[in-house]
Amino acid sequence: MISSVIGWFADPDHWSGGDGIPARLLEHLEYSLAALLIAALIGIPLGLYIGHTGRGAFLVAGLANSLRALPSLGLLVVMALLLGPRIHGDLVYVIPSIFVLVVLAVPPILASTYSGVEGVDPAARDAAYGMGMTGMSVLTKVEAPCALPLILSGVRSAMLQIIATATIAAITSLGGLGRFIVDGQAVRDYAQMVGGSILVAALAIVVEAVLALVQRLVVPAGLTSRAQRRASAVSAESTELEPDAEVPGQEELAGAR
Repeated sequence: MISSVIGWFADPDHWSGGDGIPARLLEHLEYSLAALLIAALIGIPLGLYIGHTGRGAFLVAGLANSLRALPSLGLLVVMALLLGPRIHGDLVYVIPSIFVLVVLAVPPILASTYSGVEGVDPAARDAAYGMGMTGMSVLTKVEAPCALPLILSGVRSAMLQIIATATIAAITSLGGLGRFIVDGQAVRDYAQMVGGSILVAALAIVVEAVLALVQRLVVPAGLTSRAQRRASAVSAESTELEPDAEVPGQEELAGAR
């Protein structure tokens, strides 16, 4: 199998033409970046507004969790069946797939943006208001910069999910790297299937590394450390007490007995 996969990569025919690796890789990136841009335009402004005002936090949290629970493949098939007959031309498979990718990418971006703004130090927020800054100025000059590490973390998470989901979108005749897997399965070309899987994994790793580098360059070290502490605190708050954990008031109850 390994030699077959190596031979598949070494075949010059797989590196040229509209069905070659470079063309499919470019298609995959185009779909992924388009979906990420749309999701960011929806999730970041909404998360900033909710985190700043506190309005609709419960509703949005429930909606985000519901969207995360949606099965990607099932949603993709349903949207292709619903939107496909209403669309003509080359976009008949692109629009339903992009729609599904956006739906799956909005929750992590929205949740991270809201958490980042909501977790800003109240003292910094109060100091900004004390200096006479307006609500919009506080949001853009204090809260948003402090929330930037978590916002970028949400973007990275969404991008990885988009890359993975765009792979299975090939079942709707969408292009991209998923075509190697779907087409290989149709003719039982396992070398092509494994090669396509390797390409998807490599793309995800490279994109994650690039986004991590961008985050490291644009975010000050102090904010990054604070964001990590904030994430750890949130994780600790959501952890249930261990069976032998000390419960407040336990000593008083013991004394009473």
